[in-house]
Amino acid sequence: QVQLVESGGGLVQPGGSLRLSCVASGSIFSINAMGWYRQAPGKQRELVARRTSGGSTNYADSVKGRFTISRDNAKNTVYLQMNSLKPEDTAVYYCNAALVPGPLQVLRDYWGQGTQVTVSS
Repeated sequence: QVQLVESGGGLVQPGGSLRLSCVASGSIFSINAMGWYRQAPGKQRELVARRTSGGSTNYADSVKGRFTISRDNAKNTVYLQMNSLKPEDTAVYYCNAALVPGPLQVLRDYWGQGTQVTVSS
C-alpha cells in the first residue's frame, strides 16, 4: 500500500505565500518523480510542477518565477513553495508520485487526496 499525504493548504490573500508538503509512505521500491497538479472548479486537472529523482524540473507557464518545487529524496517528500499568489491559483492541489511499489512491479501513478488553496482578499 502506498499513501500520499498532503498538508499546507489554506486561505491566503493575493500576493501571499503558502508551502505545500507531501509525504509518500508505504511499500515503495523506487520513486521516479513527484509533483503537484491542481484542479479549479469547472476545469481539468493540470500540471503545476514536477521534479524527477534526477533533479529535472518542469513548471506550468502560469507559475514560473512564482512557485518552486523541491524534494527530499531521503524522506520521500516533495514541497511546493508558492509565492506571489493570485486568485487564479485557487484550486485543489494534488500530490502525484510516479513510483515502483515493489522490486518486480511496474511504474505506477499515485495520488494524494488533495488540499484546498484559496487566494482571496
